[in-house]
Amino acid sequence: MTHANAALTPRHRLRIARLIIDDGWTVAAAAKYFHVSWPTANRWATRYEAMGAAGVEDRSSRPHVSPTKTSQELVRKIGHLRWKQRLGPVGIAAKLGMPASTVHAVLVRCRINKLHHIDKRTGEVIRRYEHPYPGSMIHVDVTKFGNIPDGGGHRFVGRVQGSKNRITTPGAAVNKYHNRNVGKAFVHTVIDDHSRVAYAEIHTDETADTAVEVLKRAVSWFADRGVTVERVLSDNGSAYRSHHWRDTCAQLGIAPKKTRPYRPQTNGKIERFHRTLAEGWAFRRMYSTESARRNALPGWLHEYNHHRPHTAIGGHPPISRLTYVPGQYI
Repeated sequence: MTHANAALTPRHRLRIARLIIDDGWTVAAAAKYFHVSWPTANRWATRYEAMGAAGVEDRSSRPHVSPTKTSQELVRKIGHLRWKQRLGPVGIAAKLGMPASTVHAVLVRCRINKLHHIDKRTGEVIRRYEHPYPGSMIHVDVTKFGNIPDGGGHRFVGRVQGSKNRITTPGAAVNKYHNRNVGKAFVHTVIDDHSRVAYAEIHTDETADTAVEVLKRAVSWFADRGVTVERVLSDNGSAYRSHHWRDTCAQLGIAPKKTRPYRPQTNGKIERFHRTLAEGWAFRRMYSTESARRNALPGWLHEYNHHRPHTAIGGHPPISRLTYVPGQYI
């Protein structure tokens, strides 16, 4: 690519050089004709005479010798501290006795100035994957939200008023700390690995019986959209380790898979969906009752699947990765 401030493109450099060398024009006349300075015209003529047409091509402006360049040994130390200890430029500079600006420049040059692609626990590069077609793998999990007392929860009305609302909510129970408790909503979620299309149901528990029924309905829901589920990935919760779950997967012709223990990153797609679910639905606005929030879930799921751009699939909505789906463009 031609330098942004270059007076001539390689094509015009060759023309001016040939006018001077091949056609006998003076440097001054050629420079005036192309509206450039005398040294510029002379430079391209000299390079053309010495190297031919290759002499007028772009070349790196990087110096041949950089006496003050950071040594490779220091670069390796900076990289090691960045990868293994996740230190920033200031922390690394303090350990190595060098300017933080130099450390930052090295990190940028080595493309490790940002750690979003590095596992926080191990310091290794995160291995991302995506199954090749819808249904090849679905992810299942359960996330919990405290029920909203009548009148609103403490996030929007404050803790004092929130406590009063809990006391006056019908059916609120007293927990072991002698506080009024309105219970929890267990949201069973299912995500297709390839398309990121989501399915969710709200229940009062996370038992194996409930998880199995959610799986059956989710498989049927995906089948209505032309997706045949082949594998299901879950964590090692008791519901997913049960014989009931194993037998149901066998009946449905689905291969059950488990994540590594204590490694939620293995099921990262659904963990990230839970964060989106919390931000976009559960805590997006004030709900005066729990039923109001639950009634809002189907509409939010439709927005997520059909309209919300997903950065992991090129900024398109998840449903765009399915074909011939009824209501796809609603």
